[in-house]
Amino acid sequence: MKSHNQEIGARCYLQTGQITCHDTAGREVPCRGSGQDAEFRRGAVWPSPRFEQHGEVVLDRLTGLTWTQNANPAEFPLTWQEALDYISGMNKEKAFGYSDWRLPNRRELRSLVSHQTKKPALPEDHPFTNIFLGWYWTSTTSMINTAYAWYVHMEGARMFYGNKEQFSLLWPVRDKGNGILPATGQRQCYDSRGRSITCEGSGQDGEFILGRPWSGRRFEVVKDVVIDRLTTLCWAKQADLAAGPVAWIDALASVEQLNQTTKEKVRWRLPNINELESLVDCGMHSPALPSGHPFECIQESYWSSTTSMFEPDWAWALYLAKGAVGVGQKRGPHFYVWAVCDTA
Repeated sequence: MKSHNQEIGARCYLQTGQITCHDTAGREVPCRGSGQDAEFRRGAVWPSPRFEQHGEVVLDRLTGLTWTQNANPAEFPLTWQEALDYISGMNKEKAFGYSDWRLPNRRELRSLVSHQTKKPALPEDHPFTNIFLGWYWTSTTSMINTAYAWYVHMEGARMFYGNKEQFSLLWPVRDKGNGILPATGQRQCYDSRGRSITCEGSGQDGEFILGRPWSGRRFEVVKDVVIDRLTTLCWAKQADLAAGPVAWIDALASVEQLNQTTKEKVRWRLPNINELESLVDCGMHSPALPSGHPFECIQESYWSSTTSMFEPDWAWALYLAKGAVGVGQKRGPHFYVWAVCDTA
């Protein structure tokens, strides 16, 4: 039986929202025995209803975060610094009655995403208006190039990094949340040219450092398994199960083969995209993992068990060198395999 602390930790990442399973051609198939995201549906369960509208702001009951109902309050795309300045102006004016608005960090913005929908990739019952099917800034700098910041594409849910001088949308958030989302790991701040600056008053991720804090000793090694104390997920210490890049169906099969050969009473699975993303330390790159991690044979990119509903013959993947979340066509041997299981 799981302890209370394990139960709390197990809620430290969200379900993806995916409820259907799809083969390599994108056709819907039964989930039972598929090994796919929707068979297991791991992560914190979404409440129903998920959102509460209060005038022109919306409370997400899953994360405890409050968003503007208008998903495009600035009306026009802005550079990253202009987006931070715009929100500073909202606070001076006490927009919608509050003076603690901020640009969301990357985990906060991704928390709105549903991997079951597209155009926009938001939960079907969302009450938001004026949604732009394009890139939205986060307050988190990309460490692989600090002149870039992370942004999320609301048409299909990709997350990549863009030059801070280019133009994207912003979606303000407030409240500190309920601790269900882990902190990103970013503790420094950078200007639009990528130069290190003081965090105070910057409005950046590194100033607020919001989310569940990481313990001093995040990972515990037990034989060939690594327990992540932040999420209570158990990862294979060796992060290359198939000994090379494989197609998606082969990634699922390799994990099932592991289940058939392992002596331990555990049920390994291919992680969903939120489980994979939970490993990322946004203060690191190449790989974007916490310093001192115990994993071996780290590769650049990994398959998830989550289908891309934008194109169901594609699946989600984590680009671990950068920390990006993208997709790959299921039929190609594009990515590596990293097995995960639950704490017993």
